[in-house]
Amino acid sequence: MSRAETVVRTPRPLWSLGLLRSEIVTTFRRWRTLALLAVLAGVPVLVGVAVKIETGDGGGGGPGGPAFLSQVTHNGLFLVFTSLAVTLPFFLPMSVGVIAGDSLAGEAHGGTLRYLLVAPAGRTRLLLVKYATTLTFCLVGTLVVALSALVTGALLFPLGEITLLSGTSVSFGEGLLRALAIAVAVALSLVGVAAIGLFVSALTTSGIAAMATTVGLLITVQILDALPQLHVLQPYLFPHYWLSFADLLRDPVYWDQLQKNVGLQALYALVFGSAAWARFTTRDVTG
Repeated sequence: MSRAETVVRTPRPLWSLGLLRSEIVTTFRRWRTLALLAVLAGVPVLVGVAVKIETGDGGGGGPGGPAFLSQVTHNGLFLVFTSLAVTLPFFLPMSVGVIAGDSLAGEAHGGTLRYLLVAPAGRTRLLLVKYATTLTFCLVGTLVVALSALVTGALLFPLGEITLLSGTSVSFGEGLLRALAIAVAVALSLVGVAAIGLFVSALTTSGIAAMATTVGLLITVQILDALPQLHVLQPYLFPHYWLSFADLLRDPVYWDQLQKNVGLQALYALVFGSAAWARFTTRDVTG
């Protein structure tokens, strides 16, 4: 092989950034992605309207509702925390599972995967780009929920100082910063689901099968996490520490479960990311 051919076939350092940008733009232009974001944005609106109607006679959110629900009528910022608590168990991870599950399998089914592999990027780099795009959706989806809840809460309920779970009152500005920190914590909670979805997507050429399998695994693991008989196993299940973001509403912040959650998600990302890499780099792509 000549030196010129070597130069042409060697990927440029910034080529991955171009591929990542192209992948993100393509993903967020798809109607499926826009529909998922619309559903996520609609959940806080439905919750806020339901609380407003329920408390229209002067009542308050019942203690049996989702976390922070009883505080929403006193401060609209609590709708952000409530909406994240409502969407995290199912809506957010389901959306991530759809995006991750279709990332490789959808390309293979559509016959475009082999053309992507012809480009001088390599399978490892393409896999990393697909995972980075899914992580981008994790953050964007979480922020969509938070922003929709913030706007809805501001329109329907009063805003002001935040009374934390520890009883300490903080300014509205600090409450916004804590809301942003909680959104980031929720997005980090989805890292494991994204890796699992990517691995499943590397196993098949059917995008629908990959998405269904990922969502099915999500539901199964959450059922297992709810069974008291499996308390020994539960600390190792990826959704176990999802609601630890509530500890960011304490003064001082309780970091123990938050750190366990981040560590557990990193472990799942490492294990299933490695499995996806092992499968994808040895896969015979004929589609």
